[in-house]
Amino acid sequence: MKTFLFSGRFASLLLVVALLTAFAGPKLTKTPVGKNITIGVPAGFTPLPDDGIAAKYPAARRPLAVFTNPSGRVDLSVAQKPTTFTDRDYGLLLKIYKSSIQNMYSKVEFLSEDIRTINKRDFIALEFVSSVADNKRGSNLAPIRRYQFVQYAIQGDQLVVFTFNCPAEEQPQWRPTAQALMQTITMK
Repeated sequence: MKTFLFSGRFASLLLVVALLTAFAGPKLTKTPVGKNITIGVPAGFTPLPDDGIAAKYPAARRPLAVFTNPSGRVDLSVAQKPTTFTDRDYGLLLKIYKSSIQNMYSKVEFLSEDIRTINKRDFIALEFVSSVADNKRGSNLAPIRRYQFVQYAIQGDQLVVFTFNCPAEEQPQWRPTAQALMQTITMK
């Protein structure tokens, strides 16, 4: 009987340890990005070099940093651009950015949209699954679907944009990581 009690307690202890490990959250490494900005970057993600950023994100103003997973299918980017808006305009900006996202894609399913405070700073947060369909006549290509979590913050005269994206079919795996890393952003 004593052996059974001991093995039962041991099994219970193992179950508790396993549950705590499972809910401990993703491993994130606090990483400086640009001037006075840090974010938790998921384990295994590496920074894209300048030529990789230019190839993957062709734009006049390149992101401050892009981190990608080993397969290159999942990205975390941080971009910055001038703005005339202030942090008092977040309510209006939430509506503007939501509308802009809806116009950018064939279909958008918003999972969350709000203004939240993280590390004593307000952010506009939009989490969604986007679809881009090929609308050419006779096309039978499936829409391209992506899970995206975007947070915006104004720092002085700059808008800082944090974006996490992955294929929509990988959303269940990556959504907890995206939500956790967005909570690690600090801006001074």
